[in-house]
This record gives sequence, structure tokens and C-alpha cells, in this order.
Amino acid sequence: MSAPAAVAPHRFYYLHNFQHALQWLAQRCADLLDAPEHTFLQQFAQLPQPSQALLVRMLMRRGPWFRHSKLQYAEIGDTLQAAQPLQALGWMDEQAPMPIEVLFDLHTRAELHTILPAHLPPSTQRKQDWLQLLIDAELPAQPYTQWHPHTTENVWLLSDAIRQLGLRLRLMFFGNLHQEWSEFVLADLGIFRYETVLLPIEARAFQCRTDVDTYLAMQAGREALHSETVDAASVLDMLARCRSPNPWLERRRAKLLMQLGQWCERAQNLSLAQSIYADCTYPGARHRHVRVLELQSDYAAALALAQTALQAPESEEELQKLQRMLPRLLRHTGAPALRRRAQVAVVEAALMDIALPLPATPSSVEYVLRDHWHRGDAPVFYVENTLITALFGLLCWPAIFAPLQGAFFHPFQSAPTDFAAPDFAQRRAAVFAQCLAQLDDGSYRSTILARWADKYGLQNPLVIWPALNEALLEMALLCIPAAHLRAMFARLQADPKNHRTGLPDLIRFWPAEQRYAMVEVKAPGDKLQDNQIRWLQYFAQHGIPAHVCHVTWQPPEQALCA
Repeated sequence: MSAPAAVAPHRFYYLHNFQHALQWLAQRCADLLDAPEHTFLQQFAQLPQPSQALLVRMLMRRGPWFRHSKLQYAEIGDTLQAAQPLQALGWMDEQAPMPIEVLFDLHTRAELHTILPAHLPPSTQRKQDWLQLLIDAELPAQPYTQWHPHTTENVWLLSDAIRQLGLRLRLMFFGNLHQEWSEFVLADLGIFRYETVLLPIEARAFQCRTDVDTYLAMQAGREALHSETVDAASVLDMLARCRSPNPWLERRRAKLLMQLGQWCERAQNLSLAQSIYADCTYPGARHRHVRVLELQSDYAAALALAQTALQAPESEEELQKLQRMLPRLLRHTGAPALRRRAQVAVVEAALMDIALPLPATPSSVEYVLRDHWHRGDAPVFYVENTLITALFGLLCWPAIFAPLQGAFFHPFQSAPTDFAAPDFAQRRAAVFAQCLAQLDDGSYRSTILARWADKYGLQNPLVIWPALNEALLEMALLCIPAAHLRAMFARLQADPKNHRTGLPDLIRFWPAEQRYAMVEVKAPGDKLQDNQIRWLQYFAQHGIPAHVCHVTWQPPEQALCA
């Protein structure tokens, strides 16, 4: 099935999209705007269309400095004329002092030699060397017309207030800052298509103005965390002030705390990392806390925390990591050692080896094994992390896109905001139960195929459309028993974000016998990853056919057939 044909956008498409967003915000978030922001909405609406379009173009570009010659758009026409109302409002300034770094950023090496002939030596020095020379000379910032007195070109500075307002409006609309206004365009062109979800006003991202301020403060902390020089203590102090009753903002704060703790670990600031993890609720923070205590040789505290966590592990991943740490901690504290667990035996029981001819041209080992096994009456497909998740995503589509409060903020979401939250399944328990009940009466097959046809191309965090086709889905529904699907779907439902990875590379079908087997393929030297081990153990516990196949390369005449 192909995506619908794209429709060519209107020449002012970006302006219409921005206007739509402003109308949306005026209707849904008027109480979150202060007086200057309301004034902006009124003044923007009164601008001539070319001036509106020019401002939106500038907000969509890097800025904040813009050369007139680089702002030429056929639909806008005379950019100088379009800029005049914006300058009159103080939103643009052509007399703002320009630092030397900005001058260099806006011009090529050849242009700079014309603009600054008295300051630049006629040499083959790099542009960066020239800049350092002038920085050392401490040349003061000055208007562009003083840097380049003979120019006929205008250079504007978009005001910081307007740039920050544009950022704030985009945040209020999307509920995040990683999505740009271009999302509208991608949707208009059919590149990205989204499920339609009811969006009542009470489901908006921010419930009060403080929520917006808190998000922006955390964003500043996030940027500081990823800068070259990180002041971990100041970032931690900022995050402490960002506590919020808003659940999804608290999840974001917890994630930033986790990232800060990991940064402190890398910086060998273990005492600060320990205090951060102790206050962090983000998944994974507890076993990292145990690890940091161990690194500090506080084995008794590490063992006590590990044993507490083992009584009620937050996830299979935490359980797996704690079980690995526990023998070391027991040994360090002198406590009696546990009997060796047979954790790996589950995986070892499913091992198989095969020697294949060394490919004449470099090729992925998964594809080589797939082609080696594939037959007309026993097809083999490469489906890593796509098939089982798609079957679940298609059957449980109504649960994933249930219009719960705080799950969907705007029309351009590919997943609910709480997709990774611990209570994701619990909040949708009734809808999930209705979807999964179809595994009992056999209607799941027709539902999945119908939803494949109806929803094709719509964004879904569990469905990778290009990796699938209808024939593969039909083969899977024929050969995989409903009981096996129910078991795999139960694990995906419990933690869809983390459990959607680690699934085996290949799936083999024997349609005449209505059976199948999944195979994780490992080239020489490859090892199983933790998430793969967890899936393989789960398969073994539920009687689901899955194997680990270790491939070795042999000359063609020596290769053995499996």
C-alpha cells in the first residue's frame, strides 16, 4: 500500500500554518499568555501579509542576524518594504551593535577581505585565524553600516523578545521544543501523517503559566548539561527549583536528574552522583545508585539497597542488573554467597551453530542466513523489532491512541506523552482488555489486517510501515498461535517503550504446518545484548520457539548445511 499523493502547498503555506497555531493558542491557552503576548497576537494580525510572512521566515531560520540578500522570497516580494512595519514595532533593528564574531559568521572569506582591508593581512590565513586576530585586538561591536560603510545591503537583528516569544509559542503549541513549525509542512505534504485524537482543552500540555516557565527553566538546564563546561551543582540546584505537580513535567525533570547523575559518574564526582540518584525516580536510577555506592566501596549500603530493590524490582532490566551485582556485593561484605543461578541456561538451551559460505561481497550476516534458509514452502523474513511490535500496535491501536488527559497535546503526536510512563498500561487497562479479548474469539486476525489497510502510514511508535507488508502479516497470523501472541503482547503492554527492542532478527515460517520459529543471529565475536537475553528468557518461560544461531564463515566447499 502506498502513501497518498502529496498536495503542493500554498505559496504562503508556512504563514497559514503559523496563523493556525496562533488561533489554536488563542482559543486554548489565552489564560497562559501575559499582556505583552496578547499584544503581539493583535499586532501580528494587523501587519501586512508580506511583513507577517517575513517574520515567520525569520523565526523558522537560525538567526538572530539576517542579511537582506539572504531573505529573498518570491511570495514576499520587496523584503525591504516588508521589513519596515517590523522595524517600526521594534521587532527588527538594523542599527544594533554587531560583534566581530557575527560579522565573520555572516560573510565569506572573500567578503571579509573587502569589508576589513585595514585589519586583515593579505595572506593565506584561515578565516578562523583572522577572527582570532581581531578578537585579540578587542574591536568593539558597532552597527553593520560602520563595519561596512559602502554597503547597500541591510542587515537586521531580530529582537530577543520576539525570538523568545516565538520559542514560547512553539513550546505551548507542541508541548516540547524538538518539534518545529515545519511539522505542519511535513503533514501537508503527506510525509508524516498522524492519528486524529480528540483534544479537549483540559488535555493541553500546560495547565498554568508556571508550567511553561518550569519547562523553559528545565530546558536551560538541559542545554547547560550538554555544554562543554558543566556546573553540575548549579544544574542540580536549578532542577530542585523545578519541582512540579504536573506529572509529565516531573517525568521530564526526573530524566534530566538521571542524565545529570550519569554526567557526574563520568566526571568521577561519585558523591554528587549518589545524592542525585537517591532523589531520582527515573527508571534505572536505583541500580545506578547501587553501582555508585559500590564504586565508593560502601558495600554494605550498596548491598542493603540492592536487596531492597530485589524485593520489588521496577523492571526486568533492573532485576537483571541487580542479580549481576549481588554476588560481588556479597563477596565484598563477607556474606554467604548464593547458589549460582541458572539464568543463562535458558539461553544456552536454545543455541544452534551453522557454518555458511563466506559471501563474495560484504553482506549482513542476518541476510546471508535468511537467504540460506529461505524456501518457497518455508519462507524466512528479517523482522528485527518490527513484526511482533506491529501486530501488537495494530491490534491495540485504540488503547495507544486513547484520548486520556495529559496524553495528547496537539495534532502532530506520533505517540502519547506517557508512552514511557510506568502507569501507561494501567491507565488504559480497560481499552487494552477489549483489544486483547479478540485473541480469544479469533477476530484479531481480521482486525489487524483491516487496521493495516485503514491506518497505513499513520505514525505509531510500534509500527514501522516500510518494514512490513500484507503478505508477511498474513503469514504471521496463520503460523503464530494466539496464545503465543497473547504472551508476547502482555510483555509489550507492560513496558512498550523498552520492550519494543531486543526481539530476534529472523522469523521462519512453515505454513503447511502452521508453525514458526524466531532466530537471533550472531556473527563471529558477537554477543547477546541484555534486552535480547530478557526476551529469550521470556520466550523459554512461555514455550515460544526461539533460537540463537551462531554463524561461522567457511570456504564454500567446506560449509555445512543446517
